[in-house]
Amino acid sequence: MRDDLQGLEISQDELQKLTNLPVNEELIIITNPLKRLAKTYIQKLKSSEGATVVFIGFSTFVFVYILFDILIKIFATWITIPSWILLIILGLWVGGFTQTSLYLIWKSRSKIVKNNMTSSLRILLNEVNRYNTVIRVIDINDQIEEAGNPEVVIEERDGVIEALKLTKADLVRALKTEKILRENKSFILSNTELFVNNLATLTAMQVTEQATEHGRLLNEALQIALDVQHEMKRLQTQR
Repeated sequence: MRDDLQGLEISQDELQKLTNLPVNEELIIITNPLKRLAKTYIQKLKSSEGATVVFIGFSTFVFVYILFDILIKIFATWITIPSWILLIILGLWVGGFTQTSLYLIWKSRSKIVKNNMTSSLRILLNEVNRYNTVIRVIDINDQIEEAGNPEVVIEERDGVIEALKLTKADLVRALKTEKILRENKSFILSNTELFVNNLATLTAMQVTEQATEHGRLLNEALQIALDVQHEMKRLQTQR
């Protein structure tokens, strides 16, 4: 990735800090790291380091098995099944327990996101995904250009990068605004009169900014405040 793209993407950690929610978390499958390890091992086997890799891998396996066998004979003399079978069973049990724990943690964190998800936050998360996609597209385009295809060069690149910086700033501001309103919603609803003037000002700002492309995402941030106002009126009507 070129220097001018570095730091533009909104990372998973940054997004979670901005929203104070474990958004976009994926379930960790323990077999995936094992697959990557096996793929790396096979690649090294095909290289000049093949013999060394085989020796280290075999030695590690033998050492672990011998150590496990010794521990079983010292501390679990009542076990009669072969230690290699016990090692396989133990490995499967640990793997199953670990995967179950990871699933329960993921399920719990997903429930937190679901319970705190608002329409505004959903819109902003979609915008973040679109924004990050643009960054990746530009990065891939750069790689194609560097591979010897000058015809795919991005015209006025500096302007594009500057626009992306403005877009990121707008997204960050919108996410921060949504978090503040979401986390203080009960207080806002019980103190409606304190926020009326601010909401009117935000509405005026929205009209001023709506003609610009860079103002589009700002409008979404301001819409969050208007959504809260609508929700306050709806709740008051229900009283």
